[in-house]
Amino acid sequence: MTRLRCAILDDYLNLALRVADWSKVRDRVDVTVFNEPFASPEAAAGALKDFEIICAMRERTPFPRTLFAALPKLKLLITSGMRNAALDLEAAKDHQVVLCGTQWGRDPTAPLTMGLILELTRNIGRENARMHAGERLQKFVGMEIEGKTLGVVGLGKLGSKVSGLAKAFGMNVIAWSPNLTPERCKEVGVGYATKEELFSTADIVTIHVVLSQRSRGLVGTSDLARMKPTSYLVNTARGPIVDEAALLQTLQQRKIAGAAVDVFSVEPLPVDHPFRKLDNIVVTPHLGYVTEEGFRNHYSQMVDGIDAWFQGEPLRRLA
Repeated sequence: MTRLRCAILDDYLNLALRVADWSKVRDRVDVTVFNEPFASPEAAAGALKDFEIICAMRERTPFPRTLFAALPKLKLLITSGMRNAALDLEAAKDHQVVLCGTQWGRDPTAPLTMGLILELTRNIGRENARMHAGERLQKFVGMEIEGKTLGVVGLGKLGSKVSGLAKAFGMNVIAWSPNLTPERCKEVGVGYATKEELFSTADIVTIHVVLSQRSRGLVGTSDLARMKPTSYLVNTARGPIVDEAALLQTLQQRKIAGAAVDVFSVEPLPVDHPFRKLDNIVVTPHLGYVTEEGFRNHYSQMVDGIDAWFQGEPLRRLA
């Protein structure tokens, strides 16, 4: 049998070959790991043109129609997760590329959200950095979250999980999304609010809706303007859900107390992005799903997916 070439993309932490057992497919596949993002779509096309199999990590490398067209040898693409907004599903079908996904075990984004809330309100990371720099006395005054109101935008699986964690910290929780009903809020045990009520009353607003054409720019200038000057915004969902320019201006003008952002319109976040220069924003490099357990789960399923595809029975097929 002719051996095929498999590319593992965007393995920034060099984990793919360590956390999963690739021996199951080594007799049929030569594996190449790419640890850095591609500089451009053209660079991606040039680097991947001879690969029949590609394993993609989340939305780190977009696959528009033009890239599928530039990869005539590509036969199988497996993405982590069962949904990837950066893949053109119709283009995959048109180019006869089998597209498969992997399933989540647990979603670690909810605990990260609470960690970002604690960083905003208790300045743990900032005071840690000052201690390591030799500073003798504390500088920042914290804010207690017990008794404060958390506004959750999106009450699906993740929003509900965050709500439960917030209630364990003693927070009052209210929620809104375009299709959310008071009945759903009652099921989760949180208060129902209109969009206007949520942004004007919440002490912390956290975003947990899926990125779609409908949710792109869902949080805009008028919503940020309603927020209290003592309030915070947290986004661990997707960058384009929040109008990035509006958030930047809001923070520059100090109209809210601060923000914590794990996701951006362009990722990785450009080195010269103005967010990096602000002292009232916590920025993290899309850590929501970045755990060793999560990567082990995804890469192991990718190995199984490649093996099943060779047997003619693709697993978790998306297209």
